[in-house]
Amino acid sequence: MLQIVRTHGRSPEILGLIELLDADLVSRYGPIQAEFDPHNKVDKVETAVVALWDRHPVGCGCFRPLPESTVEIKRMYVRPEHRGKGIAVAIMQELEAWAIELGTRTAVLETGLAQPEAIALYRKMGYTQIENYPPYVDVAISMCMGKRLD
Repeated sequence: MLQIVRTHGRSPEILGLIELLDADLVSRYGPIQAEFDPHNKVDKVETAVVALWDRHPVGCGCFRPLPESTVEIKRMYVRPEHRGKGIAVAIMQELEAWAIELGTRTAVLETGLAQPEAIALYRKMGYTQIENYPPYVDVAISMCMGKRLD
């Protein structure tokens, strides 16, 4: 049974899943992934969710506020053995609902071109490609996407 729980970026479940996410990203992008590490810190994030499958953490995501009633979706991950069950969609729906509750009108995110499954998820959720925003401007392996939430 799937359960989506609101939490923060310091939760042990989130931190354990992010370790797996980081290992996955290094396997896809190699040493260049270290250049993105400063932009992926979650210790001060108060808006994170963990997906529990039969009470075991299997996925996560979070967002951080940006100016102009915008949030940036960060650190989306679902364990490979749990993909294809709708967990990532449920995580995104919960993050978007939470952002709307906080008065947010727009969500943006950055993903990499070596993550076609992530790009497909975001497109399925209604996100469209936008101009790369800082710090991803001129980063050839990055794709930025956005969506109006209201």
